[in-house]
Amino acid sequence: MERKKILFVAEAVTLAHVGRPLALARTLSPQRYEVHFACAPGYGAFLQASRFSTWPLSSISSARFLAALAAGKPVYDAATLHNYVHDDLRLLQAVRPDVVVGDFRLSLSVSARVAQVPYIGLINAYWSPYVPQRYTVPAIGLARALPIALADRLFRLVRPLAFALHSLPLNRVRRAYRLPSLGYDLRSVYADADYVLYPDIPEMFPAVGLPANHSYLGPVTWSPPTEPPGWWDALPADRPLVYVTLGSSGQGALLPRILQALAPLPVRVMAATAGQADPGEPPDNAHVAAYLPGEEAARRAQLVVCNGGSPTSQQALAAGVPVLGIAGNLDQYLNMRAVAAMGAGTLLRSDRLNEDGVRRAVLDLLERPAARGAAMQVAQLFQRYDMAQRFEAAVQRAAGGQG
Repeated sequence: MERKKILFVAEAVTLAHVGRPLALARTLSPQRYEVHFACAPGYGAFLQASRFSTWPLSSISSARFLAALAAGKPVYDAATLHNYVHDDLRLLQAVRPDVVVGDFRLSLSVSARVAQVPYIGLINAYWSPYVPQRYTVPAIGLARALPIALADRLFRLVRPLAFALHSLPLNRVRRAYRLPSLGYDLRSVYADADYVLYPDIPEMFPAVGLPANHSYLGPVTWSPPTEPPGWWDALPADRPLVYVTLGSSGQGALLPRILQALAPLPVRVMAATAGQADPGEPPDNAHVAAYLPGEEAARRAQLVVCNGGSPTSQQALAAGVPVLGIAGNLDQYLNMRAVAAMGAGTLLRSDRLNEDGVRRAVLDLLERPAARGAAMQVAQLFQRYDMAQRFEAAVQRAAGGQG
């Protein structure tokens, strides 16, 4: 049987948007699928062990992406998205895939339709227009200028307008290609694809009126292929082990403060900078590396401290380990609200962070059996979802086979 050609397109503004499609691509059998992977240069180390055909593709810089998030401004303007569409179309013409899978590559809303290629979009369920949310003001200027309670109320009032403004650039590009508007809700922009897959579980993010072309994959976890540091096998087991990583989404500067907060506690700390921060001279109880095998680190730990984003939270919860999420952007708040609602973690604001608050939260999560028990319950829920099987079924469906 002729292999189906599947093209993965990663919008490389954070490592998560590269790691997630990589994890999915590796589930596909090379006997049944010819896999191609496109993303911005700079991620070659993570692709070396793959059998994929790789393609360079431009993305805006992480710095530009993170600056837009911090300011609460649209990430993309129409000119950038026009350029993306042109790049996408050249790529689609060169590869001629049976299916294209995109992770936060919003331009595929246009280019996949122009090229008439079935398009699978990956988005977290908390961005779905079918998953109800109660929004919390993220770490933007409004939260810095006002008390949080007041900033929250104002944010909820202006949030629909902000989502409308964020949706304008893609709608302008769609209009140029004579495609209909997606409306003025950013969630509808994020969820525009022929098939939409949520790398989440409905028990944490329940939907209302979910269409047939939207489905849950279950957790999609990925760790960078990296050799453990020299201290990895020499960590004493005499104290609880805390795994700290703030990822690649702009909060690396907080790492030294968190390590100092943990310094006087009776814990061992292993921390990964993700290449984003200089931790300075680590405290005596901390061991630091640029990257760690995250899934194994989470399994070894009794607590995971992260930015509250989905990738590291899922690594922790899959291991039955509670999460302290220090959230900055809205994505992280939406994810951590669900983790906290399950009883499996605690949310702290990055813009109100202080060492005493970090210490109290860490000790509470380590000493409270209910937190560990709730994380174990989430791990059991995760095990119900065969991500690889669900993803292949979606690919077959998109390619015209039986799914």
